Amino acid sequence: MAQPKRQHSKSRQGKRRSHHKIGEPTLAECKNCGALHRYHHICKECGFYRGRQILDVNK
Repeated sequence: MAQPKRQHSKSRQGKRRSHHKIGEPTLAECKNCGALHRYHHICKECGFYRGRQILDVNK
């Protein structure tokens, strides 16, 4: 297997990894209460997911 002749510098390593950051999560609007929640997750405000109540959330 081929080996690099010299070690890559830290700045070159950083340039390569500059695109590895985590982006903002995509949010969806709850059809029940209108609050924003993450896709494929239960709404924390009302406890609904895909039109069904999953959690009993007392306000």
